[in-house]
Amino acid sequence: MRFQAIIFDMDGTIITSENIWEESSKVILRKHTSLSEEECRVVLPLLKGASLLVTCTYIKTTFNTKATVEELMHEKKEHAFKLFHNQIRLIEGFDKFHERLTQQNLKSAIATNASLIELNKILEYIPLDTFFDKHMYTVDDVFKKAKPKPDIYLHAAQQLNVHPKHCIAIEDSAHGVTAAKAAGMYCIGINTGKDRSAISHADEIIEHYDEIDLNKLLKTM
Repeated sequence: MRFQAIIFDMDGTIITSENIWEESSKVILRKHTSLSEEECRVVLPLLKGASLLVTCTYIKTTFNTKATVEELMHEKKEHAFKLFHNQIRLIEGFDKFHERLTQQNLKSAIATNASLIELNKILEYIPLDTFFDKHMYTVDDVFKKAKPKPDIYLHAAQQLNVHPKHCIAIEDSAHGVTAAKAAGMYCIGINTGKDRSAISHADEIIEHYDEIDLNKLLKTM
């Protein structure tokens, strides 16, 4: 068997939090810049999948906001956290898919651009540890070297004791797909963001977890 592990992104891949972070970015943009609603729609896709630090640094440096990067990060995080209670849930089909990969004796982990603080907040609402135990790795584990750099995927593979070429990554963003491919992993792009062009460089693209044929994938790849 070539593949021995599946490593998942978190926001937008396992849980429905990507839209929350996007909405929070929009709030920051509208408050701290002169961008119109239409102009925000152009900028937001550029931030999709990026870490909190990267998105707020981009906003600060691009639009020269009066607020510091740290202040922007605090505002964005606090806005997102307020929405978690009512809006966060598992992506449809993830739980059944994870059960199938367990039956195939595949290891699994999370490799996310989120920070440990953000992950812990999410765990208050969704017990992701029941799926991954302690194999949940954040950008803090790799000295803030966020996707599209491959560090978080390489770290997760190392912790699972599986060579990257024996790992499948599942991603929903351009930054994430780039990171997974740079790590040498086979990447499945899940189109939860309804923009296939953003993940067009994935090895394959799916709309729903039901589309992944693990038996076929493990036999043919």
